[in-house]
Amino acid sequence: MATVLIVAPVFALIAAGYASVLFRFVSEGAHKGISEFAFSIAIPTLLFRTIVVSDFPDVSPYRMWGAYYGALALTWIVALLISALLRKGREDREDGVVFAIGSVYGNIVMLGIPLVLSALGNEAAGPMSLILSVNTPLLWLCGILQMELVSRKKGSSLLAVLRPVLADLARNPLMLGIGFGVVWRFTGLGLNQVVDRTIELLAQAGSPAALIALGINLFRFEVKGETLSVVVMCALKLLAMPAAAFALAKLLNLPPVATGVIVLFAAMPTGANAYIFAAQYQRLVNPVSGAVALGTLLAAVTLPVMVMVVAGVR
Repeated sequence: MATVLIVAPVFALIAAGYASVLFRFVSEGAHKGISEFAFSIAIPTLLFRTIVVSDFPDVSPYRMWGAYYGALALTWIVALLISALLRKGREDREDGVVFAIGSVYGNIVMLGIPLVLSALGNEAAGPMSLILSVNTPLLWLCGILQMELVSRKKGSSLLAVLRPVLADLARNPLMLGIGFGVVWRFTGLGLNQVVDRTIELLAQAGSPAALIALGINLFRFEVKGETLSVVVMCALKLLAMPAAAFALAKLLNLPPVATGVIVLFAAMPTGANAYIFAAQYQRLVNPVSGAVALGTLLAAVTLPVMVMVVAGVR
């Protein structure tokens, strides 16, 4: 019953966001605004306040990164191998990079943050921030570097390719929220009571706004084309990656809360950023779109199991 109380409200808000578009309760401009509010204001504010006021457990960031990104790397390699079995040729190697991104790039912001905080509480803030602080930069850079390697475009400068990506990451609201939170925490000044309450009110809108926005955004994703690719990406993302993350967390002897964050983040379904990556290179756009849609639907079944596994660890 406790697991249901954690997971059911999360997916109920996602369903509410989807229904609001389906029944035209919100306009196209309105749901774009909700997404921007969630991603650019509410969630960064939530991260900032959580980092500043929370008590962080004593956990090694290197062991955290080793467990989560070790699982991600293993899943990436398996995805490349499976893609190679399904496809042949240089262009298909480019498809393989997108296939790997679709198999590892989880929705850890809009779905992961609300679910982890609901399941583990503010104790999860420290481990969660460690993963979030490097996730987007690392995955984008690895994806772009491998894409450039397999495509081998003559005359293309790697710096010219990476410069706009690095510039975008430097302006990324999540990166700014985490960065300012860490800096302010190190000052030791804390938060004025009035300021804290104001920020808290805004931060409280973060999780529900993100979930509503996720439901709204899901409306544009469809499950169509290359069914096998969609199913394999979902299986790797929802089952293989969290299993690898759990095994590595135990091997590295991480504390229960850190293990919970790693397993739940690894168990998140494919996120919209994987779709953006596919659209940028015009590779496997439909299969990745399908993985986002089907994966989120299947996560309503797999995530309660993961929450129970995490609860058992604690």
